[in-house]
Amino acid sequence: MNKRVVITGMGAVTSLGLGADKLWQSIRNGRSGISRIERIDVSDFPTQVAAEIKEFDPSQFIEKKEAKRMDRFSQYAAVATQMALEDSGIGIASIDALRTGIIIGSGIGGLETLEHQHQVLLEKGADRVSPFMIPMMLPNMAAGMIAIKYGIKGFVECVVTACASSSNAVGDAYKIIQRGAADVMLAGGTEAPISRLAMAGFCASKTMTTNLDAAAACKPFDAERDGFVMGEGAGVLILEELNHALGRGADIIAEVVGYGCTNDAYHITAPSPGGEGAVQCMQLALADAGLNAGDIQYINAHGTSTGLNDKTETAAIKAVFGSHAYQLAVSSTKSMTGHLLGAAGAVEAIITAYSLREGFLPPTINYKHSDPECDLNYVPNQGKSAQITHSLTNSFGFGGCNAALVLKAYQ
Repeated sequence: MNKRVVITGMGAVTSLGLGADKLWQSIRNGRSGISRIERIDVSDFPTQVAAEIKEFDPSQFIEKKEAKRMDRFSQYAAVATQMALEDSGIGIASIDALRTGIIIGSGIGGLETLEHQHQVLLEKGADRVSPFMIPMMLPNMAAGMIAIKYGIKGFVECVVTACASSSNAVGDAYKIIQRGAADVMLAGGTEAPISRLAMAGFCASKTMTTNLDAAAACKPFDAERDGFVMGEGAGVLILEELNHALGRGADIIAEVVGYGCTNDAYHITAPSPGGEGAVQCMQLALADAGLNAGDIQYINAHGTSTGLNDKTETAAIKAVFGSHAYQLAVSSTKSMTGHLLGAAGAVEAIITAYSLREGFLPPTINYKHSDPECDLNYVPNQGKSAQITHSLTNSFGFGGCNAALVLKAYQ
């Protein structure tokens, strides 16, 4: 018999604040974390806004010497993990290290380190390149360093599936506990892509907004959307087997009940026509949860604010849910957080868990102009209270990667 898996702690580092609670309060209030980029010079780029974390001092959480040997993406993950563990109240040292694991996804890893060390090579020579360059840039190093810090010796892995990375991480962790191979999993994602190299690459692909008005730049499902807004940060969830959580008197936030994972096998960046892969992914997640389409009340959409994604995701939702699609609430919280790439799914799973717990539908802000190809209820501009028991959250990534999670209000 499959084990039940619950969420007992959550931690987030985003442009909306440090901590999952600050993230959620900003989402409830429809506050945007998007601003003009300050950390790097973007004056020569068509895109000059992002969901940049303005005030982050790793030394408040991590010993200074250790922090210097960590890329920013690992720092974000370490802090989000610490917050999630504190939120869960779990005594990590007192549980079975071999039945505890970590899956932290990252689409890009330590690109900031790579960019900086390449500059050192060009300007100062090979002998000045840091001996820590390789471990700092490896995508799995966030999970590895967390394992070292807390003595976690079970499944410690990194998922790299572009923008689906951390939804896959949460889904894979859920499956590990469900089949009885672990009691506790730390799952999520982290990303620090606001560097000149990453910005140049995405600008060259013409997928990011060129709107210089930061407050209005990200407008998912709006007819005047013109591209996504980069975000950065991390989200980590503590997943536990239900009896393990009950045995220690844990405060249960929500339950993970379904997971779907597919690939379009179509194109390196564009979704398959009609969203075929997304359709199959959502169907698999519903089947895994043992639910019918009519059981879902809310979808936290991938909703990137790009022309192709939003209309394709809308078509996929209608294909899966039929007439019920028009009864659903569908919102894109990327309108406030920006697109955190490999960390997006975990941050959105946190938001979805809060929405179930508090009975509140997050808004899609900046929605002003209707698009005939995007004709669902996107909870425009202002969130609202609602009775919801089951929610779905989508993540789609380059390479045709699709992941969907079904969360349930805990009873």
